[in-house]
Amino acid sequence: MITDQIVQVVSQHWLAIGAAVVLAWLLRNRYHNGLNKYPGPFLASLTDWWRFFDVYGRRPERSHIALHKKYGPVVRLGPNTLSFSDPEALKTIYGLNKGFIKSDFYVVQQSVVKGRSLPSLFSTTDNDFHMQFRRCVNSAFAMSALVQYEPFVDNTTKLFLKQTERLYIDQPNPCDFTRWLQFYAFDVIGEITYSKRHGFIEKNEDVDGIVAYLTKLFLYVAPIGQIPILDRLFLKNPIYLKLSEWGLLDATFPVAKFARARMAERLPELEKGSPVLPTSASPTGKSPDLLSKFLAAREARPDFMTDTLVQTMAVSMAFAGSETTAISLSSVFYFLLRNPAALARLRAEIDDAARQGRFSDYETGLVTWHESQTLPYLDMCIKEAFRLHPAPGLPLERIVPKGGLEIAGKRIPGGTIVGCSAWVLHRDEKIFGEDVDAFRPERWEVRSEEDEARVKTMNGTMLHFGMGSRTCIGKNISLLEIYKLVPTMLRRFEVSFFFSFSFFFFFFFFFFFFSLLSLLSWRRRRRIIY
Repeated sequence: MITDQIVQVVSQHWLAIGAAVVLAWLLRNRYHNGLNKYPGPFLASLTDWWRFFDVYGRRPERSHIALHKKYGPVVRLGPNTLSFSDPEALKTIYGLNKGFIKSDFYVVQQSVVKGRSLPSLFSTTDNDFHMQFRRCVNSAFAMSALVQYEPFVDNTTKLFLKQTERLYIDQPNPCDFTRWLQFYAFDVIGEITYSKRHGFIEKNEDVDGIVAYLTKLFLYVAPIGQIPILDRLFLKNPIYLKLSEWGLLDATFPVAKFARARMAERLPELEKGSPVLPTSASPTGKSPDLLSKFLAAREARPDFMTDTLVQTMAVSMAFAGSETTAISLSSVFYFLLRNPAALARLRAEIDDAARQGRFSDYETGLVTWHESQTLPYLDMCIKEAFRLHPAPGLPLERIVPKGGLEIAGKRIPGGTIVGCSAWVLHRDEKIFGEDVDAFRPERWEVRSEEDEARVKTMNGTMLHFGMGSRTCIGKNISLLEIYKLVPTMLRRFEVSFFFSFSFFFFFFFFFFFFSLLSLLSWRRRRRIIY
């Protein structure tokens, strides 16, 4: 029998056959779709495990910057993955109606509730679904809606200022500022979403271990997202999810449980098994929060905006709105503290505005959104921090549509994963100047028509909130928090790095970007009132 002969040959030569199969697979990857003509690490052209371990090392942005410096505007990061550093690629990859879809990297980031993945506005790979979903909730995130959310931000900010003074002013223990800012961002988004803070600031602790869980989750999705099939073996194992769906296990992400509990406080029907949503989405005498607007969208579009999608928005707001804002706030303070001249100029601008009576609050030091927009140097400092330390550390992956397209002068086959890294683009010397590694807010200053054109080009290259139809929908809320808190803190407090021998030793050997920012010493600022 031929079958017996095949079995005999395989059993006798299994090692050679296995090696031949692996070699054929590697050669196929190497020459996949003709991508071998693009430069990059040799191992990256053979297997995605190269970028898995690069991301697992937690500093892939450094690798990407170095690779583009070495190889040029197009770098091959995987058998089917290309990274572009040419700003012209932005218009094609992230432009409207180009046919690109998100890669499965984003599917890895979908939350799990009762055994089912919940595609969100951020994590869905279906452009039609995204378009309908966004239409339902877009008005809730418009710039014009900021005035409705500012009271929520103010409530949390006042508590944040009070707790900062109580816990850290003239106290021997330094402040872990990155963690403290994350508590702030989480409580702000909780109040904006549900009209209720989660309690991070009041308790000065990680409520229900949510922050610790998010840290682990992001450390998981970043490398696993390089080989998304691995997610089906771990967090989204089909057997595990099915057992969860049957109620035999609970695979619900802790963040989803957290958001669901907050929803249940507003909507008791959620826990009783009744319909999740009430018939009226009217707020209770206060400015409408995001949950009220999601419910209103459900009433307006019941054919699309289901109970599940309302819950999905609540879940995504519970964590997506906090992490990136906290990162951006940390970067602003870090660069200001590392650059005393910039900090002094910003303080002078804030003090001058106070002397001129341009602030309405001379008791707590709180700065309104409108007042923050009259501080041009504040705007320059924040944009420069966004440039040097954008929240997304990986290329924003998209899949080239069938038939292929030309990207920045290169014909790329359909099905190829392509993307641009904000860390790479924001260091383009032709766009931002030769001193791209320096924190220099003055590069954003407009004094002439030539400056205006240059700054317009720089703004068009910034990728920290994404670009095109998939731009971060919570961008305006994040900006509201950042532009209010930074000047408010500088009006209210003096802040400086806290040095100790052990801490300096750690920083020297591990070069962790925010290590200096982690520990700060504080003292009360006496120049709030003029």
